[in-house]
Formats: sequence, structure tokens, C-alpha cells
Amino acid sequence: MTRLRCIEELVQEFQEQRPIRGGSLIITIFGDAIAPRGGTVWLGSLINLLEPLGLNQRLVRTSIFRLTKGGWLTSNQIGRRSYYTLTDSGRRRFESAFRRIYAELYPEWDGKWDMVLATQLDNELRKVLKKELEWQGFGNIAPSIMAHPMADQQELYNTLQELCVQAEVIHMRAEMVGTTQTSAALKQLVHECWNLQQLAEDYKQFLDRFRPILRALESAENLDPEQCFQLRTLLIHHYRRLLLRDPLLPEKLLPADWAGTSARVLCRNIYRRIYSGADQWLAATQETADGPLPEPAPRFYKRFGGL
Repeated sequence: MTRLRCIEELVQEFQEQRPIRGGSLIITIFGDAIAPRGGTVWLGSLINLLEPLGLNQRLVRTSIFRLTKGGWLTSNQIGRRSYYTLTDSGRRRFESAFRRIYAELYPEWDGKWDMVLATQLDNELRKVLKKELEWQGFGNIAPSIMAHPMADQQELYNTLQELCVQAEVIHMRAEMVGTTQTSAALKQLVHECWNLQQLAEDYKQFLDRFRPILRALESAENLDPEQCFQLRTLLIHHYRRLLLRDPLLPEKLLPADWAGTSARVLCRNIYRRIYSGADQWLAATQETADGPLPEPAPRFYKRFGGL
């Protein structure tokens, strides 16, 4: 088996960061690897999986406890073993968050905008709604008015329903009249509402960190399955944290040579090379109450436009 020094260095960098946010990494692993394979895993096998990444048993148990308390996971005790499963709400939250990672790069934009007017809400509830919509990429274009050119309609509906504000919030669709979709005024509005400059710098750091790894993969054969898993996990972990701040605007509204496009392609190309080896390691090391993890669901292979 071929082990690559560049992957060892990536793992070492993660191990040395302080603090190590165990819960965030476990969310990455559940969303990327466990959810498509049934969503349940034995805690003991998960602890063994995470130890080489720098998470000791105490940190894993504490992080799992917090995720359970937060409604992401539920536990099932069989004998002396604890098995953790995604809750229904946890699964929906995972699917919502991770759908953005593997989706089509830039779907065709029809030039319309989703507008959410929250003028009828009290200040506290308006702040909660604003925070939730910002996670979905909405920008604050005016006091109490948020907008996005390609909002996820189901995700927006679910958010309004969960906050019980459907009757108090106005959701409308708007389109530009008398000008182009990419006018100077519109691009200036985008610049003011979304901090794309800082995001572009962060994407460039991602590219600088992972491009050498892709070059090493292209000249390597028979990759070590454990390293494939470690690379896949840290790749998606880094990329997911960037996407959480990316409003995913249509290509027409983005600056020229947008670094997010290159980052998406790089992530896809690395993932396609290592996902199979990573799955071998998961199958060999992870357990459920019925034995090894089941095979990935068919939709897993549709990630990044097809694996």
C-alpha cells in the first residue's frame, strides 16, 4: 500500500490545531460517510476511527454527548455497547447542510430573487430568522429585508415553519425590469451584501493546501485505505467550513475568476480518486448492531455530478 507524506502532514496539521473541535469533525464524518451507509455506528468503532486524527476517547464521548443533547443523534444501548443513530431532524439537517457540498456547481439562474420581508417580527425573532437565513446564503439588502437569487425553496419553507413565522413574514419572488441581470448597480449591491473578498482569500488558501495533494495522488497507485479515509474526511471538513460562509450566488453575479469555482473542481477531483479507498476503510473498521456498515445508498454515487 502506498502512503503519501503530504497526507500525513495534513493529518498532523489537524492534530496540532487548538482547540480541536471534535463535534464539528464528527458532523463531517456522519454527513459524509455514516449517513449514506445507514446513519448508525457503534461508538467504540467510531472512537478507534477518530483516534489517528487526534481525537482521544474522552473528546469523542463529550462531543457525541453534545450532539445527542442538541438533537442530532440518538443512542441505543445493547449490552455494554452504545450505538448512535441520526435522529429524523438530525438527518434532515445533515441532508440540508451536505446537499450544498455535492450539488451541481452552478445551476442555470432564471434571474429571479427570493425576498423575505420580516418587518412584522419583533427584534429578537428577527435576529433569529436573519441568522438562519444567512446560513442559507441570504444577504441583508435593507433593514428587515433579506434576499437570495437562488434560494433552496424547501429549506426556506422549513425554516419559516420551524420558527412559526409563516403568517408574519412576507416571502415573494422578484425579477429585474428594464436592465440586465448583471448591471453595475446589481454587482455593487452584491459586493455590499456579501463579503466575497474574504471568502475568495479563504478559497485560495484551500487551493494552495490541496493542489499539491492532488498532484501526489495523480502519480500514486494502490493508495492506503486509511489515508484515503483521512484525506476524504479532512478535505470535506475544510471545504464544508468554507461553504457554510458561501452564499452560492449564480455565476453571473460572481467576480471574474472566482476562486470558489476552482475549489469546487479541486474538491471533486480529489474526492473521485479516494472515495472508494475510504469506503474500504470504513467497511473494515466500523460496526453497527447488525455487523459491518451497509453499502452506501445509490444516491451516494451521484455526488459531484457522478463518482
